[in-house]
Amino acid sequence: LSDDKIIRIPTSDNFWSMGDTGPCGPCSEIFYDHGEGIFGGPPGSPDEDGDRFIEIWNLVFMQFEQLAGGERLSLPKPSIDTGMGLERIAAVLQGQHDNYDIDLFKALIAASVELTGVKAEGDQAPSHRVIADHLRSSSFLLADGVTPSNEGRGYVLRRIMRRAMRHAYLLGANEPLMHRLAPTLVAEMGQAYPELRRAEASIVETLRQEEERFRVTLGRGMGLLDEATAGLESGGVLDGETAFKLYDTYGFPLDLTQDAVRAKGITVDTDGFDVAMDRQRQMARANWAGSGQQGAAAAWFSIKEKAGATDFVGYETTETTGVVKAIVADGAEVESAEAGQTVDVLLDRTSFYAESGGQAGDTGVIEANGAESRVLDTQKQAGELHVHRVELAGPLKVGDQVVASVDAERRHTTRSNHSAAHLVHAALHHVLGPHVAQKGQMVDGERMRFDFSHGGPLSPDEIERIEAEVNAVIRQNVAAQTKEMAPQEAIEAGAVALFGEKYGDSVRVLTLGDSLTEAGKAYSVELCGGTHVARTGDIALFKIVSEQGVAAGVRRIEALTGEAARRFLLDQAGVAKALADQFKTPVAEVLARVDALVAERKKLEKELAEAKKQLALGGGGAASGPEDVNGTALIARVLDGVGGKELRGVAEEFKKQLTSGVVALVGTTDGKAAVTVAVTADLTAKFSAAELAKAAVIAMGGQGAGGKPDFAQGGAPDATKADDGLAAIKAVLAG
Repeated sequence: LSDDKIIRIPTSDNFWSMGDTGPCGPCSEIFYDHGEGIFGGPPGSPDEDGDRFIEIWNLVFMQFEQLAGGERLSLPKPSIDTGMGLERIAAVLQGQHDNYDIDLFKALIAASVELTGVKAEGDQAPSHRVIADHLRSSSFLLADGVTPSNEGRGYVLRRIMRRAMRHAYLLGANEPLMHRLAPTLVAEMGQAYPELRRAEASIVETLRQEEERFRVTLGRGMGLLDEATAGLESGGVLDGETAFKLYDTYGFPLDLTQDAVRAKGITVDTDGFDVAMDRQRQMARANWAGSGQQGAAAAWFSIKEKAGATDFVGYETTETTGVVKAIVADGAEVESAEAGQTVDVLLDRTSFYAESGGQAGDTGVIEANGAESRVLDTQKQAGELHVHRVELAGPLKVGDQVVASVDAERRHTTRSNHSAAHLVHAALHHVLGPHVAQKGQMVDGERMRFDFSHGGPLSPDEIERIEAEVNAVIRQNVAAQTKEMAPQEAIEAGAVALFGEKYGDSVRVLTLGDSLTEAGKAYSVELCGGTHVARTGDIALFKIVSEQGVAAGVRRIEALTGEAARRFLLDQAGVAKALADQFKTPVAEVLARVDALVAERKKLEKELAEAKKQLALGGGGAASGPEDVNGTALIARVLDGVGGKELRGVAEEFKKQLTSGVVALVGTTDGKAAVTVAVTADLTAKFSAAELAKAAVIAMGGQGAGGKPDFAQGGAPDATKADDGLAAIKAVLAG
């Protein structure tokens, strides 16, 4: 480069660091000149804020470590950190000045234009750009297993998605838009980022569900916002209470509200918003404190300072001798308690596992002073205390020595269910794809429940494949392995960690089973502090009993193991055998017999409906003909035993008999009434079928009816008032 293209600036302006501490060093920023046609000057010039010279690359010469006290040490191994802007380089290579004109965004914006019918010009151009950019961000987050929620990273995702959804609303999109754009993004970026292709179905479904949910409140929220800003001029301030109501009631993140009013030159009173938010939090805390939990929590932190962490020995044994270190009754620390009380008890050491990581706390008994008291639950308090909820059968005081015994059978089934949950997690990755991320679990002595990210219901084949994999690993009967490691070391070794979970300096790594496809590799390796089986064969049997959606993009599997799974299968077999005996057919042919019965019933129902219609028409009164009501021909009938479904066909047949007129039918079944009204086309401007049906339903004690000017139906609770319903219609026709 010639000297005129190298600009030296002070170190204070050209020195990169991670923050107050950490690696740092001087840097060389590389700018691209987009030409004289664009306003702006080179860095350091009076016109440097223009867009002609764009930074595309930054080379950081990492040679120092910044310490907290201000001292700067030389790194033992200096390096060069190269940071290139991918989109900016793409713009240069494609001869574009604007990043939104590169091929990726052009394709997304073109798809947005096609779906909305709104050109990317003028005031509408920014909306198309926001949608394209935020769709990309949202899709990658979803592919990484993040799902929209109201906290943490899930809320960051929801904010991004809702900002794009607001811009779709501004473009007049009447249907959810983002999920229809996702396939275009996958087509553009799926080759370079295959995780997008693997997670496409999940991305599309989650986007659709989230947009449909937000659209319910978006219009009303925008209406409130328009109303609140109608009297504000440019430079005005939207009050914090309204901004908070938009957040709390209509799901508008604060930055979305700020974005919405910015175009009008209006700002938001963020201090007022914070006051309203704090008020709500204080109310929530007050409600929590009123429940007695706050006092108990404070008590346990105080106890922890005196007693220290619980010595948990539950991995090795289910029975321990311990000393009572503290007793809490009704939220307050006490020195002793009597028989009949239910109190929380802390021991210096215990084999009872405290609920955490989705595993239920242990139950069992505590023997003290000659009495055997039931342990109803075990919870973790103040982070490190295993606290037993005990129903006392005798007196207990601080300092007593006790024998604590875990319910061994329940512990065994809980361990089996927990280990099965790990195997399910691995199987989901194999069957559905690596986009699957654990969203929660609950394992206890009854069953296991596992929540995971996925875009739609699992097919019967997918469920069968998951079951088959888990049972195959169970049959291996391979010994489980546990190892204490540093968290980063464990993750680098391939252990699965829950994204966002906080881990200590040392973690327990659990390895279960051998890979079904790769020799020498484990089937499941996860960070976990729970209790687990000694060998995979201890689980014995695994059976999925349900699969359902629990939130946008989140599915739930519930399953049984061991004896519970065996009993479930026996019950299922018993039902099949009972049906076979009832049908006098082999079990293998029961389903075919059921299908035949269902088909036969549908056929008979159709024939019955037709017979009822013909009976109504024949016994009705075609012979008696229509009556004249103030110049309008009316066929009015009460038809006993005819339901709403059959009434429609009867009304249509009666209507064919009229060149001009009204058909009003009331069918009665099981003490209830169904109303059907039909009006010929020439009279719909004068008499609406919907209004006539409504009048009849109200006369019979109902609420109303729905339909169109030429045809409407409704229902009423009292069949004895059928004649009143027809009389109401005649009254309307009579004027």
